[in-house]
Amino acid sequence: MKPTLKPLDQQTLVITGASSGIGLATAQEAARRGARVVLASRNEAALKDIVTQIEAAGGQALAVAADVGKRADMERVAAAAIERFGGFDTWVNNAGIGIWGWSDQISDEDARRLFDTNYWGVVNGSLVAAQHLKRAGGAIINIGSVESDRAMPLHSAYSASKHAVKAFTDSLRMELEHDGAPIVVTLVKPGAIGTPFTEHARNYTGREAKLPPPVYSPQDVALAILDAACKPHRDMFVGSSAKTMSSLGQRAPRMFDRVSEKFMFDAQLAEQPPAHPMGSLHESTLAGRVEGHHPHTRVRRSLSNQARLHPGRAASIVLAAGAAVAALAVRWRYSGWAGMRRA
Repeated sequence: MKPTLKPLDQQTLVITGASSGIGLATAQEAARRGARVVLASRNEAALKDIVTQIEAAGGQALAVAADVGKRADMERVAAAAIERFGGFDTWVNNAGIGIWGWSDQISDEDARRLFDTNYWGVVNGSLVAAQHLKRAGGAIINIGSVESDRAMPLHSAYSASKHAVKAFTDSLRMELEHDGAPIVVTLVKPGAIGTPFTEHARNYTGREAKLPPPVYSPQDVALAILDAACKPHRDMFVGSSAKTMSSLGQRAPRMFDRVSEKFMFDAQLAEQPPAHPMGSLHESTLAGRVEGHHPHTRVRRSLSNQARLHPGRAASIVLAAGAAVAALAVRWRYSGWAGMRRA
């Protein structure tokens, strides 16, 4: 059966990891566009506040405190969505956590907790969602990463979990398509996104974690997710740097190794000690914010993402980007010439 995806304002979306970052941005935007949203997270207090805000703005939302690493909790989320809204049309497996550290520093307990969330959370959510969507159809959207394609130093556990998410998602898609299930399975692979991810991560390094530029807005990922809820996509990169890194990692892996070894350690570590070295790995904290604290880089919108989602605006976006590059070139030329004259 060919999958048919409804317009967003006719959908109910289940979103895990909805108390902050990408999940919260997606829930807010979906509710603003008329969708009903079911928000799942370990942080019940934060979820209730978010639901209150969405309902105050005229939206419909339901909070369900749950741990994605437990299949029974995901079944409880699905049951709550069915009881409140009669079912769901899209399930977004977004919950995720990071660890910054050398591979031999990371404890087995922390690595397993990360996999419970990043990998088993996707497996549990996907299988529960598929069980219900096989009847009425819909979308399963899994949030991977550019690190689903290309591992990064200091991220061994995180990169491994995102590789596993990609493999599971690809296998699940083939199985559902073979069986004729009316379900679209999409993997979203963002680059560096300006959420509270670095603050939530478990940090072994003794230095504050930071994201290497370019860093994109969480809203870009939310818009990609909502596009996948309405239109079939197999894979979606968010941020041109993500696609570039994936391509280079596949075509020139040793060169990418060398570049990463030279630049990606200092690019991911600030000089000051981490404010929250334990992060939210074992206990949900710092929830309720879409954007994180990124003093070392500017968070910007992805032009490639806007061009893909709005093809009619692509020409104007390209022109704007060209104008920006030209302006920078003029400024550099002037400042360079002025510097030469001063010298």
